[in-house]
Amino acid sequence: MSTSASTKPIAIYHEHPDWFKPLFEELDARGIPYVRLNAAEHTYDLAEDETPYSLFFNRMSPSAYLRGNENGIFYTLGLLGHLERTGTPTVNGHKAFQYETNKALQLSLLQSLGLPYPKARVINHASQAVKAAEGLRFPVVVKANIGGSGAGIVKYDSVESLAQSVANNEIDLGIDHTALVQEFIPARGGYIHRVETLGGKYLYAIKVYTTGESFNLCPADICQTTTGVELVRNACALDAPKNGLKVEGYTPEQEVIDAIEAIMQNSGIDVGGIEYIIDDRDGQIYYYDVNALSNFVADAVNVIGFNPHKKLVDFLEKKAQLVTEEV
Repeated sequence: MSTSASTKPIAIYHEHPDWFKPLFEELDARGIPYVRLNAAEHTYDLAEDETPYSLFFNRMSPSAYLRGNENGIFYTLGLLGHLERTGTPTVNGHKAFQYETNKALQLSLLQSLGLPYPKARVINHASQAVKAAEGLRFPVVVKANIGGSGAGIVKYDSVESLAQSVANNEIDLGIDHTALVQEFIPARGGYIHRVETLGGKYLYAIKVYTTGESFNLCPADICQTTTGVELVRNACALDAPKNGLKVEGYTPEQEVIDAIEAIMQNSGIDVGGIEYIIDDRDGQIYYYDVNALSNFVADAVNVIGFNPHKKLVDFLEKKAQLVTEEV
């Protein structure tokens, strides 16, 4: 098929039914041609050398296995490699998705950048969990290497409870049979920080208030501000009332912004978020999660003062337009 660059649509590749409605609404409002591709049921032709898209936006989620769509996770790595080989411009491409689906690789990047993160060891068998915990401060968490939405994280308050869980065959290493044994950090102020980026640059930041026992901190799930105002949720509407999370906007120090931009630029993540925490015991900052699938906070205008989806579509439109001009 020969399609002129000017008429090629933007491809939005995803498997979650709700998370990207605000993105679609903004694309529709501007009349920008796009197609939705179901990452859970997809095929591609290895012999196809001409791209049918002006841009391919990867919105595949590592938590897809929670929705029975785990088949899309490893498949997506091959697809992105193929697209890049054929010259299809991608947003959150192969390199970014490698980091998205490998928490161990994320921490390795933080180590290379000299940025602090909660001390961790990597295991590929539950029998190694107790040994990996030697020298770590308890509590620790066993964290599946491929997670998302807080999935695959279990907290242990003592080495005895960890050993008992191993003995009872209760340790789940996740779908790639790899996990972190990592120090649990008590959050100063009862909140974690999440900084969103676009094009490798700072976009906005929020504080997410949590009990410390829940690991699902999806910003689209948050239903209330710290002042008690109920937010209009743009995604996860069924789950959001259950988590009790509260949110407020803030601006980080420049040193934090610089560190986060370095993480994103070195990981190849075009659109994403970084979470960090301040240890209540000593005030140390720790970066601990790198997200390429970044869901913007619900009711963003009321939380951060602007609609990030407008800026996201500005970014996508510019990327697609640059492709058109090059062709």
